[in-house]
Amino acid sequence: MEHLSFSYQGGRVEARAAIVVGVVSSGNLEVMIEPLVDDGACRIDVDTPARGFDDVWAAVLRDFFERSQLGGVRISINDVGASPAVVGLRLDQAVETFRSGSSR
Repeated sequence: MEHLSFSYQGGRVEARAAIVVGVVSSGNLEVMIEPLVDDGACRIDVDTPARGFDDVWAAVLRDFFERSQLGGVRISINDVGASPAVVGLRLDQAVETFRSGSSR
């Protein structure tokens, strides 16, 4: 299992309840977003069995941050080999759920 960590500054802090979307199963992933107390960063931790894709993860997550501009959160991603497109879609779903205050 590989653990990757990323941090982005300059996003909008949004105080919301923690949420989880997705299911960890073959070819999919789970995303949890939780507020960070007293920290305006967007911190993203990824656990994945796929080794050697650090640059791909960095590109997908940088694009995600530029779209969402989310700050003051920790995002945990539990991956089971999802494609970059699926990762982007699941992250967008998670942000929409987080901002709406609902749980899916």
